[in-house]
Amino acid sequence: MKVSELMKGNVVTLKPDDTVTHAATLFARHNIGALPVCTPDGKLRGIVTDRDVVLRCVAGQYQPEETGVREIMTRGVSWVSPEDDVRAATHLMSAEQVRRLPVVEGGRVVGMITLGDIARKTAFDMEASRAFCDISTPRRKFS
Repeated sequence: MKVSELMKGNVVTLKPDDTVTHAATLFARHNIGALPVCTPDGKLRGIVTDRDVVLRCVAGQYQPEETGVREIMTRGVSWVSPEDDVRAATHLMSAEQVRRLPVVEGGRVVGMITLGDIARKTAFDMEASRAFCDISTPRRKFS
């Protein structure tokens, strides 16, 4: 099965100059936990999660209404193509320890796929379970 068959289209995105307050408003309005950060022409520049808002902004004592998402976003984001196999997406989620991946086609964000999207498809329950276990296992940090 291809990613395009499970992904959600019409993805809500942010611009790098949008404020963290705006991001939080979109999280609440759309009941989502991650927003791709894109240029005006849809090219992926990063991703911001609700966790980033708490750990990188609020806990860092930045002012959400004055802080641009570019200051707290994760850069170098992994992504998948709509034509990729769903199993490849779960392997990437496991390797990167993420629950959400932007779907990029022609250099532009066209959707998002989440571990929840995959888990709801019983054909992939083992892959989703393994990915969840890998994502939830802390990586050892070496000094």
